[in-house]
Parts: sequence; structure tokens; C-alpha cells
Amino acid sequence: MNELRHLLVVDDDQEICTLLSQFLTEHGFRVSIARSAKDATRILEAARIDLVILDIMLPGENGLVFCQRLRADTMMPIIMLTAMGDEIDRIVGMEMGADDYLPKNTSPRELLVRVRAVLRRSGIAPTVTSTNKHRVLEFAGWRLVVTRRQLLSPSQALIPLRAGEFDLLLALAERPQRVLTRDQLLDIARGRTANPFDRSVDVQISRLRRKIEVDPKEPAFIKTVRNGGYIFAAEVVEKETEA
Repeated sequence: MNELRHLLVVDDDQEICTLLSQFLTEHGFRVSIARSAKDATRILEAARIDLVILDIMLPGENGLVFCQRLRADTMMPIIMLTAMGDEIDRIVGMEMGADDYLPKNTSPRELLVRVRAVLRRSGIAPTVTSTNKHRVLEFAGWRLVVTRRQLLSPSQALIPLRAGEFDLLLALAERPQRVLTRDQLLDIARGRTANPFDRSVDVQISRLRRKIEVDPKEPAFIKTVRNGGYIFAAEVVEKETEA
């Protein structure tokens, strides 16, 4: 029951790999190292990995392409690292499917916090529940099962959501008819202070609209408020259901 969570660090920098491996191991994780996308693929085929920490600048197949390939096959959490910290890199990384994004000069302790947060949001971290009931938010036939971190369509199809997408949708659905700025959404959904130029919320809103809106270009649920942020326009009913 106390199985260590298995992280895969993909980076061709020996010093960074050693530093992160030692630090994360000291904080209760099992860590494997890959120096390229090819090595990472081999490890992923042989072992059960809970989260990938992925550098963008890799020899051969770069991190962005590898991230996109991983995301096509799995919902495994991915945190991207890069020596380049501009907004374009961050947005492209999120578009490729990353759950979080950090510059390589981030402290190991900050990375540890992000790893734990992403694992928790993805449902991989151990959780303790004291009830056999599930909290459910319903809107227009959709059901957001909070305790199971699941989204069910009106036809009861299970809609796959990445960890960040689920947290963002939950933040909106818990506050219907209320304008939320990007900063507020980042603070609520990710538990961290937003960079004023962070547009990762916009990327994830776009992905959510493609999954829940009839016409993502004319959204009925998640509406943009000019110079304000976003508002969840649907009527939301909260219920409890038996497990």
C-alpha cells in the first residue's frame, strides 16, 4: 500500500539528472533517468511510470514532439522543463499536452511541490476518503464527479480530462455565473501565483471547449469576458450519489 511513486526524468544534462534523482529519491520517490526520447520510450515500455519530467531540448526527437506522442497514447502526467522561459515555449508546451511547465533554473524544492500537486490532481497520489458518497456537479446533462475526478457526458460517456483540465473545469463549475480572471483561475486550480503573462489557462480553456461545447467557437458554457477572464454560464446543481 506504500508503493513509491515512479518518476521518469528525461534530460540529457548529467548534472541535472543527478541532482533531481538524488533530491526526489530523498523525498520518497523512485526515479529513473533517460537521456533521450528513445531511452525514455524504452523505459516506459518496461516499467510503470507515474509522471514524466521532460526537458524540451533533447538530442534526436525533441521534448515537445515526444510530449505530443506520449499524450496521443496516454494521460500520464507530464511536467516540462526548459532553459528557455518565454511565453511561446510555455504555451506550445501546454498545447502539446503538458500538465505543468517550469524553467530549468527552478529550485528542486519548487519542482517537488509541482510534482506532488500534479500527481494529486491526476488522482495518482494516495487519497483518504471517509465516506462512500460521491460529490457530483451537474450542468446541462453533464456530470462532474468530483471525488472520482471524472467527467460524464449527457450520454454517460466518460470524457478523458488531463489533471489541469479537470481542476480548471472544477474551479469554474464551483463558481457559476461569476467572472474569474486568469490569475484567480491559476490560484484556485493550481494553487500557485500566476505570472501576469501566463496564458496556459487560455490553452486549457480552449481544450475544454473542444470537449464539452457543441460549438467551441460559440461556447455556451465557458464564456470569455472581455478584459475580465471567464465565466461558467451554465446552471450548476450539486448532488451526492452513492459509491
